[in-house]
Amino acid sequence: MNPEPGGAIAGGRSHGTARLLAQFADAGYGAVTPPVLQPVEPFLELSGEDIRRRIFVTQDAGGAELCLRPEFTIPVCRHHLAHGAGGSADYSYCGPVFRLGREEPDEFLQAGIESIGRTDVPAADAEVLGLALEGLSALGRSDVAVRLGDMGLLDALLDALAVPPAAKRRTLRAIAAGRSLDEVTNGVRQEDPHAGLLAAIQGQDPRGVRAFVEDVLSIAGISRVGGRSAGEIAERFLSKAAAQASGGAGLNPENRALVERYRAIAGDPDAAALAMRELIRTAGLDHPPLEAALGLFEERTGFMAARGLSVERFAFSGGFARNLDYYTGFIFEVTAAGPSGPPLVGGGRYDGLLQHLGSPIPVPAVGCAVWLSRVAPSDTSQTSDTSHP
Repeated sequence: MNPEPGGAIAGGRSHGTARLLAQFADAGYGAVTPPVLQPVEPFLELSGEDIRRRIFVTQDAGGAELCLRPEFTIPVCRHHLAHGAGGSADYSYCGPVFRLGREEPDEFLQAGIESIGRTDVPAADAEVLGLALEGLSALGRSDVAVRLGDMGLLDALLDALAVPPAAKRRTLRAIAAGRSLDEVTNGVRQEDPHAGLLAAIQGQDPRGVRAFVEDVLSIAGISRVGGRSAGEIAERFLSKAAAQASGGAGLNPENRALVERYRAIAGDPDAAALAMRELIRTAGLDHPPLEAALGLFEERTGFMAARGLSVERFAFSGGFARNLDYYTGFIFEVTAAGPSGPPLVGGGRYDGLLQHLGSPIPVPAVGCAVWLSRVAPSDTSQTSDTSHP
């Protein structure tokens, strides 16, 4: 099923934005406008650390915590679960999002698309990237560079190397944040400011540790730190204590070297696939899920080429990871060509997100967001979006 295109978001837009939304509608992506006020919990649990620190939080009359929507993917997924009748649907949106600013306003416009429920994964991935580039062209921006990554490949590689779950999560987060892997490598000593606490809670009842952390934060009048609840903070301390007690449940030097080799892979998608096959061969990795992930990568490249996209101009990087926790597969960013700048478009695949939000079964999904104020500030400064608070 597809929602009906059009709706309130189409009114009062600039000519460029209207063309963008018309392209999305012509491709079958029906317009939706999720509420500005959203439950805060999904964003704290499922967004990356960067967004968690920048959310505007409030409460309703009953004391429930809400937030101004910091992005559209989670709200659109919640809309799909409430109204999608369990089928597939393609959505478009346009409206303001709200994040505590750095060098940009706290409120800015985003447009985008989300394709939920399609099982033709590589074709859907290629379609979303193609529509993103066509949308930028409608906004007068064809001078762009495309960077690709694949969280599914990285995830499968870590599984093939039998990296422990806690170390796997920390490795993925380190790569997403562009940090060194020293913090997750066995044998690399780093002074931990919490060493005394970690030693004290080793072997303790997890319920008691959680209660202790909650009491300390309550005494200080703090409900969350960096977007994490007291329970989540306690879980992190318990995981670190368990790793310390076991001598370091992290990457061993051999596995780290292979991860660094993957991280160094760069080039167009075809060249990257050849480099990944060489890594798998020389490492002697016989892991069907890794082979399947690489096969999906190559099939996606074929669908991109079939859409007429200039695949040879795209740049894959094994070290590229978008700093959102819900991505599970293909990811991409589009920036202005030339000196590096902030993304004009960012997106990717998030096959586990809807299950986290309450779906009883996994639901494949992929989408992208366009930062309208970055693409054409003068062309998108005015809006009559009825979802404005």
